[in-house]
Amino acid sequence: GGQRWGDSCPRCLRAASRAAADARGRSERPQSAAASRIIGISLQEAQQILNVSNLNPEEIQKNYDHLFKVNDKSVGGSFYLQSKVVRAKERLDEELRIQARDKKEKEWKAET
Repeated sequence: GGQRWGDSCPRCLRAASRAAADARGRSERPQSAAASRIIGISLQEAQQILNVSNLNPEEIQKNYDHLFKVNDKSVGGSFYLQSKVVRAKERLDEELRIQARDKKEKEWKAET
């Protein structure tokens, strides 16, 4: 079986939180920055938690499913870590929606 995320990387959460705090100080696109504030997690932190470098929906879902399962309290996991995994997935899903919206707007502007 796989190790729980918290067991295999005890410093990952702290490192991700520090990176997120640093990233919030950098410039993000307005919609992306708003999503980070609303969801409470930066895009960079979400990518670190789910261990994805690109916003590939299939990879995001695969990693989410695995981390959610291994951090389930019923198998000795951590509800806190599981919650971070859920927030990370929500943040990445929102970023995918923002990118899709931006792409449609660019296509529309190109047609006019």
